[in-house]
Amino acid sequence: MRRIFVVLILWFLFDLFAFDAVKTASIGLPDVWINSIHVAYWLIDIVLLGIIFYMVAKGKFAKGPNKKMNWLMALVMLSIIPKLFISLFLIAEDIFRVIYSFIDNSERDSFLITRNILWSRFVLLLTLIPVIGIIYGVWKGKYAYKVQKIKLSFDNLPDAFNGFKITQLSDIHSGSFDNKEAVERGIQLANEQKSDVIFFTGDLVNNRADEMNEWISTFAKLSAPMGKFSILGNHDYGDYIPWESAEAKANNLQRLKEVHREIGFKLLLNENVKLEKNGQSISLIGVENWGKRGFVKHGDLNKALEGTSNDEFKILLSHDPSHWQAQVLEHKSNIQLTLSGHTHGMQFGFELFGFKWSPIKYIYRQWAGAYQQNGKYIYVNRGFGFLGFPGRVGIMPEITVIELVKGKF
Repeated sequence: MRRIFVVLILWFLFDLFAFDAVKTASIGLPDVWINSIHVAYWLIDIVLLGIIFYMVAKGKFAKGPNKKMNWLMALVMLSIIPKLFISLFLIAEDIFRVIYSFIDNSERDSFLITRNILWSRFVLLLTLIPVIGIIYGVWKGKYAYKVQKIKLSFDNLPDAFNGFKITQLSDIHSGSFDNKEAVERGIQLANEQKSDVIFFTGDLVNNRADEMNEWISTFAKLSAPMGKFSILGNHDYGDYIPWESAEAKANNLQRLKEVHREIGFKLLLNENVKLEKNGQSISLIGVENWGKRGFVKHGDLNKALEGTSNDEFKILLSHDPSHWQAQVLEHKSNIQLTLSGHTHGMQFGFELFGFKWSPIKYIYRQWAGAYQQNGKYIYVNRGFGFLGFPGRVGIMPEITVIELVKGKF
């Protein structure tokens, strides 16, 4: 409810700015056109707000994400994001107007009061960029799987694991899927990478284990010669919806653990296993969810590391990347590589010419791709699925392929 309230306040502020541009741009049009444009502008938002308040009153939000809510979120984004875009350009115009008014005192009063008609029309035309982006993100982007390939080098990597390939998936959120054929293409693409092992770093569902019922056979098709391993994410515990009893919630989690087994994953619950090859081994550690900013902390890194030694090569699966700086980096056990997910890259941003940006970067220091500190790495997967907003704009769903290399690459 607090998030909804904050969104509504921001939405209203963006609306005021954007409406100012609409009013200015419509100057000179016939009065009947102007009136129709103004009414349509506010009517769209009133209808959307009416639907939101209806769903709040009926307790629909309390039941967690579902496909109807996803589509409502898409419509809200289609309303808010272009207005945010407009607001940024109008704020830039306001700054220019204030500066110019002090330079030319003779035009100060009129310049401060009147917006430039051509600028407002130009800005409204530019809003086609985010509008088209959002529509594409909902229509195609959410299933536009992208294979991200990276090589990471380590001096203490056992010789047998030189060239070892890992496929990482994360944040499947099966309850949001609405296109089985598209998801199966993603699974096929993951298998085509022919990695030695597959790791899944949490959030198999949005809230309920039964979201996976129709997808078990699909994800069971994932295959790798040295096995498939997984951990739990914050959404897997069912914390975001009400349950009729504590027992029902516990049964849901137990069922989800069984689902991992049915799709062929070895679920690591604060434990470790050895991956062996040609007489050598590396340790794979899997922790339950551990996250900052109010997220559940079921992960126990010390417990998960029991039986491992400080000098052996270790890979940690930990859903939330905030765990890396909070506990992993300075841990005495020396964990060389951590694989995470959780952020989804916010499903919104851009990646061009080696530069990437998303609003999520102001919340998570490590939010997409590889990061290195003191000779240790974390890779944050952008997510296979989607949650809330049923699309992806600029930050595509990801299948990660990591090749481990001995020595310096």
